[in-house]
Amino acid sequence: MSLLRTGLRSAADLDRVFIAVCLIVPLAALGLFFVYPLATVALRSVTEPGGSIGLGNFAVILRSTSFWRATAHSLTMSGSTTAVVLVLGLVVAFALRRCRILAGTLVMGAVALPLLMPSLVQGLGLIFLLGRNGLLTKASGIEINIYGFWGLLIANGLYALPQAVLIISAALRSADARIYEAAEILGTSPWRQFRDITLPNIKFGLLSAGFVVFTVTITDFGNAATIGGDYSILATEIYNQVVGQMNFNLGAVVGIMLLFPTVLAFYLERVASQRQFGSHSDSAVPIVPVWTPRRDVPMTVAAWLIALLPIVTVGVVVFASFVWLWPYRFDLTLRHYAVKVAGGYDPLWTTIYISIWAGLVGTALTFALGVALQRMPRHAVKPIYFVCMLPAAVPGLVLGLSYIFAFNAPGTPIYFLYGSAVLIAFCNVFHYWTQGFLTTMTGLRLVPASLQETAACLGAGLPRVMRDVVAPHMAPTIVSVFFFLFMQSMVTLSAVIFLITASVSVASVSIMRLDEAGFTSQAAAYATCTMGVVVAASIVMRVLLALMTGRRKSAG
Repeated sequence: MSLLRTGLRSAADLDRVFIAVCLIVPLAALGLFFVYPLATVALRSVTEPGGSIGLGNFAVILRSTSFWRATAHSLTMSGSTTAVVLVLGLVVAFALRRCRILAGTLVMGAVALPLLMPSLVQGLGLIFLLGRNGLLTKASGIEINIYGFWGLLIANGLYALPQAVLIISAALRSADARIYEAAEILGTSPWRQFRDITLPNIKFGLLSAGFVVFTVTITDFGNAATIGGDYSILATEIYNQVVGQMNFNLGAVVGIMLLFPTVLAFYLERVASQRQFGSHSDSAVPIVPVWTPRRDVPMTVAAWLIALLPIVTVGVVVFASFVWLWPYRFDLTLRHYAVKVAGGYDPLWTTIYISIWAGLVGTALTFALGVALQRMPRHAVKPIYFVCMLPAAVPGLVLGLSYIFAFNAPGTPIYFLYGSAVLIAFCNVFHYWTQGFLTTMTGLRLVPASLQETAACLGAGLPRVMRDVVAPHMAPTIVSVFFFLFMQSMVTLSAVIFLITASVSVASVSIMRLDEAGFTSQAAAYATCTMGVVVAASIVMRVLLALMTGRRKSAG
């Protein structure tokens, strides 16, 4: 009997140690690679040139006309982009969820194309189409100034459209068909159903999509660097302060100022999202659209016209990478793929290496933290959950700038990380931490508690339960989180622009450097190679998920 008690006690101790490790390691990483760097930004923003603490840097920035001009430009551009994207996103989402349109899967795939490439590719595509030597400019003979507000509006709109479509589609999917059946019985017209039932039901989904689009566009740097021209925004203001003028403390101030609208927009988005999906009833009957030519034909045309925008923008970048001399000689060639400047293809291989490690480390940390949080009291989970939400509200430029302050400090134990691929990988992990964490928590909640309880009753300790029960059951979630982090790390620019060195660079920065140096066709070739890697990763992910689903069905 005593041996049994001793065995049970040792098993319980092992479980406690396992939970402690699952909790402490991710929290330590979150503290070191997210909380601590942001604290250094806050400190540098109030550190004056003489080393004293004060608000002098804020006074300098607030007196600067360039800051207020960049702020006005950012708010105008993001607000305008949000309004346009919400309208287009609602059209596409409604066509996909409430209509029977032609090749709806292809429409969604086309709209989602910008998710598979660096944000500056949209800017490159618009330059090839509407720039001074653009295809449409030469064909029409009309000079179009695509650099500035209108170019940013189109490029950022294409970049943010997929996220708006996904959020609005989810809101439309949660509707109850019985309400519409009752409206039809009462003789309510389709337009009035849309106005009086659909729009009120998805209002919080629209708000959530709007705040996401606003956050994405106000913090994006890639399109602004490529096609922004003289239209300064806060993201380029930070870059100019740090790289152009070496005013690190003033750059920190602008970064802090950029945090205010993004944190506010993120908070409002979370509230709107909870209102929208918290009111969803599990007993709701899903809507199955019936073919209605009067509605579905024009919606098919509208959806495909919108979907053609990213297809044409991305397609012209790929095409330009094979053209001998744009736009004068359209002979096909591979000469632009012989990239010898900007480090050649070394940054692409480095990016793949960084992305693999970001995927592995991020997946392991979020899984471990999720396991620990499931076994902690609710009052202890809330503050940790709150911290895990914060990375989504921090612009990539601010996070990258914070890494300079935190890790480029000679004499500190962590100085050896600065300038390494490892640091860039960790930066990518915590830039996209929130999305990976939420996905992991959702997957953990779907694991039946009875399976874990049964394994525990059979004498399996918590580590074995995680390995043999939980991990296999949520394997699709683990695969999804890994590939999400991998693909985002492949295409991110803003978070890593400050972390590259002469020996360690990434693909998105090489694309920007090639474009800045005037090697636009080589930039297109480099972008095509980067997109090829991400598309291949997406295909591998879908194959793995299909195999897992097939095995689960055959086992069932």
